[in-house]
Amino acid sequence: MKQYLRKVKRTTKRRIWGRRVLSGILSVFLMAEFLMLPMANTEKAWAGVILEEESVSTAAPEGLVISSESVILMEMESGAVIAEKEADKARPIASVTKIMTLLLILEAVDSGKMKLTDTVTVSEYAASMGGSQVFLEPGETQDVETMIKCICISSANDACVAMAEHLAGSEKAFVEQMNAKAKTLGMKNTTFLNCCGLDVSGHVSSARDVALMSTELMKNHPTITKYSTTWMDTIIHTTRRGASEFGLANTNKLLKQYNGITGLKTGSTDEAKYCLSATAERNGLKLVAVVLAAPDTKTRFREAAALLDYGFARCTVYKDDGTDLPVSEVTVTKGQKNSVKVQLKQPFSYVFTNGEDMNAVERNVVLPETIEAPLAKGDVIGEYRYSLNGTLLGKVDIICSEEVKKMSFGASFLKCKNLFLGEKQSHQEEKLSLTPPQK
Repeated sequence: MKQYLRKVKRTTKRRIWGRRVLSGILSVFLMAEFLMLPMANTEKAWAGVILEEESVSTAAPEGLVISSESVILMEMESGAVIAEKEADKARPIASVTKIMTLLLILEAVDSGKMKLTDTVTVSEYAASMGGSQVFLEPGETQDVETMIKCICISSANDACVAMAEHLAGSEKAFVEQMNAKAKTLGMKNTTFLNCCGLDVSGHVSSARDVALMSTELMKNHPTITKYSTTWMDTIIHTTRRGASEFGLANTNKLLKQYNGITGLKTGSTDEAKYCLSATAERNGLKLVAVVLAAPDTKTRFREAAALLDYGFARCTVYKDDGTDLPVSEVTVTKGQKNSVKVQLKQPFSYVFTNGEDMNAVERNVVLPETIEAPLAKGDVIGEYRYSLNGTLLGKVDIICSEEVKKMSFGASFLKCKNLFLGEKQSHQEEKLSLTPPQK
């Protein structure tokens, strides 16, 4: 009996040991899958998990050799393109799609259509997205700001769809708004079919188009940097089971590795490969580097950093806001005012890439000597031209900064009358001054 029990004990130990070995092998296999394989719309860093940081070289390679299939480097203030490769080729962009989703959300917030404190309810459909997510549950509620954090930091598909439904009633209606906005921004090679970037045939954009929507978001809704530069944060899930804390981890490794980084969004799927729109600012120079279809995650970060370094090393920005415009007024004829104040329609900026002397930039005003009323505020009446060594760099419209109504017959008559009476009174005063005092 004792021998039998010892035999059973040895057999049990072997089974337990075998299970542990098998469990260990499976764990290693699953970890390898987790670290190495591209997954549907998953950013290689799940909410609450931070992978080991990898070293990213930021030295721009000689001649800016790029292995990613499409890239572009753009100066955001002027829109000047500094470097590009296959920048107009339409291709899948994965979660970089969320830049447009965030743009529409921030537009709604900044316009007052929606508040950061508004409550958003998660639908069954939104909760079923899969891929990159924060595991929102059907019926769960979060405020708008929390949803923005989930989208921007953890690339959450479920939060994207919940916000799309909240703003437009359905994801389909929201996607229509995304495509309409793309047209207004001049995005010629973009078609959105969903709001989060899951692989769907025909859902495409280009490096140039991504740069355009990235610029629009960063320039006109700068509060996005509050979220796009956050490395880690937490949210609270409140469901029927109670409240629980959930960790968010940013998928953009350049936040920890690149000086001046301000955002913006990563993306990776089987079809899109590895994508990134990286924005950065140094000494007032704002750049966006877009990398699409990189062969691996290290390459997208390394080449985005190289592009940004290339831009910061070679570029200076000439800016003029028109405060010292040499002409401040233009004479008006047939108007209720004799002159109209003028200003630049918008600031002028130009990117120099070869160390040019910005003090040598020449500015020339092109304006008529007189202009006829009526004039509306904002009417274009001339232009300010910028040139260097005889080469035109660009020009900005000069506009009226006030309204000047046309002189009516009655007003004209009254003006003539006042002028006549004023001259008559002046003559009388002159005559009285010439009369010698009486004794």
